[in-house]
Amino acid sequence: MNDNLVEVRDLKKWFPVQTSFIETLMTRRLDYVRAVDGVSFDIKRGEVFGLAGESGSGKTTTGRLILRLIEPTQGHIIFNGQDIVALNSKQMRELRRQMQIIFQDPYASLNPRMKIGDGIGHALEIHGIARGEDKRERVITIMEKVGLTPAATLYEKYPHQLSGGQRQRAVIARALILTPELIVADEPIAMADVSVRALLLELMIRLKEEFGLTYLFITHDLATAKYICDRIAIMYLGRIVEMGPLKEVYGHAGHPYTQALLAAVPVPDPHFRRTAALPRGEIPNPVNPPSGCRFHPRCPVAIEICSQEEPELVQIADSHYAACHLLTR
Repeated sequence: MNDNLVEVRDLKKWFPVQTSFIETLMTRRLDYVRAVDGVSFDIKRGEVFGLAGESGSGKTTTGRLILRLIEPTQGHIIFNGQDIVALNSKQMRELRRQMQIIFQDPYASLNPRMKIGDGIGHALEIHGIARGEDKRERVITIMEKVGLTPAATLYEKYPHQLSGGQRQRAVIARALILTPELIVADEPIAMADVSVRALLLELMIRLKEEFGLTYLFITHDLATAKYICDRIAIMYLGRIVEMGPLKEVYGHAGHPYTQALLAAVPVPDPHFRRTAALPRGEIPNPVNPPSGCRFHPRCPVAIEICSQEEPELVQIADSHYAACHLLTR
């Protein structure tokens, strides 16, 4: 059996920019938001693979592409040895039992008109697995596993009657009810109170071991990624700029962007003073990304070639890759 559960190859997603009819007629040009612009990586079975970067870097779009919630512009997504880009809607429907998602905002992703128990168990009915009392028993069991207790009482509640932490546990339970192999966790604790974030991370780690799960963990918080991820890829403006084992990337970051992200992680020391230079300005417009290295307009150590040629990912250590011209000079 292949060690990789997911293999992504040259994946792209370009969203067309909508303009007025007159503007389109005058310019005769179509612009695109290059949300994901040629990323490649593997996710091994049973690991937690992190995808990190600023807002607008393409992390969430990548996660949704892997599940084919949106269609790719180009590239291949190999799941369990099968290229799912070539599957039709019926085949994808059958495959979705093996891949689920935890959305960032649990309140927005739960149906406000549906009781929590029914929302968690709805997938069982969609896939023809269980109905009635059988469905209820399965849902209550999974609710207890994620800490939604008393399960019988919370089963009858509506989303607005639950706390933020309880709603987050509910969407985790909904993702687990079909016993999938892969879970895409899109900022799964971002909407939770700080006091319960560590509890939710510990819950996800425990459930991973119990159910034999594989996670794609999407986050902008490198401190959170350090707690749960085995390997990590850093994204910037639709591209992966660094990738490798977590300890290697955190201990020997090769790309200036990764170094800047790590330097921005809060330190619990009131006397600590930052000395590293932080990136200038904001992430550029993905409609017209900069030439060469996309980070060069904000990079404190950019040289002339950075604005002219786009660097490729090169191996800088065992299983550790980075895309920076300074690493190859």
